[in-house]
Amino acid sequence: QVQLVESGGGAVQAGDSLRLSCVASGRTFSRYAMAWFRQAPGKERYFVAGISVTGGRTYYADSVKGRFTISKDNAKNTVYLQMSSLKPEDTAVYYCAAGTESRLYYPHEYSYWGQGTQVTVPS
Repeated sequence: QVQLVESGGGAVQAGDSLRLSCVASGRTFSRYAMAWFRQAPGKERYFVAGISVTGGRTYYADSVKGRFTISKDNAKNTVYLQMSSLKPEDTAVYYCAAGTESRLYYPHEYSYWGQGTQVTVPS
């Protein structure tokens, strides 16, 4: 069982940066691949970024490639999402997810979820 708690969201201006954190409970965090998803009002939950179990491989949605960076610190049971050059279309609730395999792009493929943290970039 893994419990995930996100933090770091907020309201920022277009072009600003923000770092999200997701702290996991349990001693098996290092066995999980992690990912960030986001969900805007009235829309489905979409994949944003993912990282392999060891943290050696990362992968991103085209819409955030070059602007967002995912990283994983197994010693701190934490996964981060560094977001830069934020745009109004990045506005959403951001969710952290844990899965047993890397390169999973759909919400139903992940076993554990956090409660989400809101990111707002006004237009």
